[in-house]
Amino acid sequence: MNRVAFYGSSLLSSYWNGAATYYRGIIKAMAGHGFDVTFHEPDAFDRQSHRDIEVPDWARVNVWPATPEGLSEAAARAAEADIVVKASGVGYADDQILTQVMAAARPDALRVFWDVDAPATLAAMQGNPDDALRRMLPELDLVLTYGGGDPVIEAYRALGARDCIPIYNALDPDTHHPAPPQDRFQADLGFLANRLPDREARVAEFFLRPAFALPERRFILGGSGWQQEQMPGNVRCIGHVGTADHNAFNCTPRAVLNVARDSMAATGFSPATRVFEAAGAGGCLITDYWEGIELFLRPDEEVLVARDGQDVADLMCNLPAERFAIIGDNARRRVLAEHTYDRRAEQLREVLQQARSRHRAPQSEVAL
Repeated sequence: MNRVAFYGSSLLSSYWNGAATYYRGIIKAMAGHGFDVTFHEPDAFDRQSHRDIEVPDWARVNVWPATPEGLSEAAARAAEADIVVKASGVGYADDQILTQVMAAARPDALRVFWDVDAPATLAAMQGNPDDALRRMLPELDLVLTYGGGDPVIEAYRALGARDCIPIYNALDPDTHHPAPPQDRFQADLGFLANRLPDREARVAEFFLRPAFALPERRFILGGSGWQQEQMPGNVRCIGHVGTADHNAFNCTPRAVLNVARDSMAATGFSPATRVFEAAGAGGCLITDYWEGIELFLRPDEEVLVARDGQDVADLMCNLPAERFAIIGDNARRRVLAEHTYDRRAEQLREVLQQARSRHRAPQSEVAL
C-alpha cells in the first residue's frame, strides 16, 4: 500500500488558501498512480463555510477541530500511513503539527516536509536556530517544494535536509480548460489574487499603474482583501472568485495578469498556480518577470513578460488583438504536453522510490 497522511491548510476550500489548486492537482494525480491519500485539514479561518469542492472520490479528508485536542487526534492518525507529509502554511499550530505528526509516524514510514512557500520558510529557519522545522530537518527523509530551483535546494541542504526536490505547479486539464466567456468578467485585463502585504507594491506597479495610465481600458480584480474605493475608476473589484469560476475568469478578458509575491520573484523558478490555470484555459497571460519563466513557457510565444507597469500598458495598447489569442493557444498546447499534474506525479513516484531506498529506519515492505 501507498497510504499517505497529508497535513495541509485545506483541500476543500480555496478561501485565503492559494495552495488549494496545487494540492488538488497533485493529490488527484497521485491517486491515479496508486497512492491512497488522506488529507488532514483544520477547521480554521472560516474555510469550511467557503468550500468550493466537496470531498472528492480521489482522496479522503479529515477535517479536525482547530484545538489542541483536535490536533492530537489528527496527528495520531499519522501512524496509519506509509508516507507522512506535513505541508507548510497550515496557518494553525504549524510547529505543533510538525512535531506531533512526525512523532506519531511509524519507524518504517517516510517523513516528508512539503514547502509551498519556500522563501518564507527558509527565512524563518535562517533567522531562528531554534525553529522547529530547522531542528527536525536532519530527521526527515525528504523536503519537497513547489518551486525555487537551485537556490532553494542548496539552502535546504545547507540547513541539514537530506534532500530537497521541487515538484512544480502544473495543470489539471480536467479542472482548468477553456470555458465560455461571462459578461461579469469582461475586461481588457484581469488579475486574480488575494491581497497580501508582500505583493502589494508589485500589484501597484504591474496592475494599478497600467490602470491609471489607460483610463479608457477596463480592468477587473478578483480575490479577497481588495477595496474598491482604493482603486482607479476603471478597475472593478469582484471579491473572492471560487475555483469553479476560474476558467471563465481566465477566458473572458483580453489578457490575464500574474504578479508574483516579492519573495517568489526574488527567488525565481516559482510559477504560481495561476500561471498554469490561465494557460490551461487558453488565456493570454502577462506575467511580471522572474528567473526561470522560460523553463515553463516561452516568452513572446507562449507568455508575455513585463518588466514593469509600463510594459504591461504597452502590451495592452500595441499588441494586435489576434496575437493575444495565439499566445493563449500556444500556452495551452505547451502545458498539456509538458506541465500536467500527471507528469508531476510520475516524478514524485520516482522521488519517493529513491527516498525509500535511502531510508535509514527499519523498513517493512511498502511497494511504491
